[in-house]
Amino acid sequence: MASPLLDRLSKLFSTVLAALEGELGVWVVGGAVRDLLLDLEPGDLDLVVEGDAVPVARRAAARLGGDVVVHERFGTATVRGAGISFDLAGARRESYERAGALPDVELGAPLEADLARRDFTVNTLALRLVDGTLTGWPGAEDDLRARVLRVLHDASFRDDPTRLLRMARYAGRLGFAPEAGTAELAAAAIADGALATVSAERLGAELRLLAREPQPAALAELGRFGLGAALLPAFDVDTALIERAMRLCRELRAAIPRCDLVALGAVVRGAEPPVLAARLRGLAFAAGDAAAVVACASVDELVATLFGASPSEADLVLGGTPVEAAVLAAAAGSEPAGDWLVRGRHERLAITGADLLAAGLSGPAVGQGLRAARAALLDGTAPDREAQLAAALAPPT
Repeated sequence: MASPLLDRLSKLFSTVLAALEGELGVWVVGGAVRDLLLDLEPGDLDLVVEGDAVPVARRAAARLGGDVVVHERFGTATVRGAGISFDLAGARRESYERAGALPDVELGAPLEADLARRDFTVNTLALRLVDGTLTGWPGAEDDLRARVLRVLHDASFRDDPTRLLRMARYAGRLGFAPEAGTAELAAAAIADGALATVSAERLGAELRLLAREPQPAALAELGRFGLGAALLPAFDVDTALIERAMRLCRELRAAIPRCDLVALGAVVRGAEPPVLAARLRGLAFAAGDAAAVVACASVDELVATLFGASPSEADLVLGGTPVEAAVLAAAAGSEPAGDWLVRGRHERLAITGADLLAAGLSGPAVGQGLRAARAALLDGTAPDREAQLAAALAPPT
């Protein structure tokens, strides 16, 4: 390979680069190049074509023995082959009719114009696949070495206020900080109400992406300049609490798939549930995700309810609560919540409803018997089938 960056890229994305071999005017742009220069492993490729992306995509698909889906309106094409799919986008120029609006797009632009529409200088770096040429916005490599985030022009945050959230995302993920001028522009945009010019749905999409970044770093960055408070009620970052919650999430691994919701719930701790629920609906959160965040926000009440609870009492409370709230309660110091997460919720009875029907119970008595048996199992008085059956059949006290 002509360049060390291309060599590393080829090892990570060999099939994509082979499909595009010899294609002039194809550039890898943005995060992948930035991450390569930081000695990080890129997650995906942002591929830009100077000129028409569609013929390039069709030739790439032919090399793969695959096909192409063309998106004429957006000037992009998706190449699909055996076990692989990637997008090619024609270089474009963007302009904004008004602050916060989606951009007007003009295709057929040179690469320099495509770079000019991007958010921060460190995301303008571009690597040409045919020869390894590296280019970018003036000063981009210097900013990367200095580990700073710099907007490309003074109207950047007014044109697209979602860049404020992306700044927090990148700062949290990479450990970068906004340089002084960018920080001033961000603070001014927030103070001037820039967030109100963009749809809540777009803000919600960016917020959900930010919640999946390393925590509590990204949410702490969201707190800069009052950005978090402008988005969410009662916003406050308790770093130690989030660190404990994330550690518990990692220990539980696949059992708790939504650690992002735990982190979001932690920063709105104490928010009024109806107010928070309404805000999350406005931000286009899915109903189940919003319910989990609201439950996490009420963690103090949950911890108080669980104080001194037996395992069976904790099970009654937590069995009807989003599991993310139990994680946050455990991180906040609730031993019953921690025991339920590790042990209680995984306990399974050795008897079934069929056993109780065979023993002569019927109707609601079957459910009551199973609940009594589960309570006895959790409290340690019915460890085996025989004891559980006896607990289920015992008269209610």
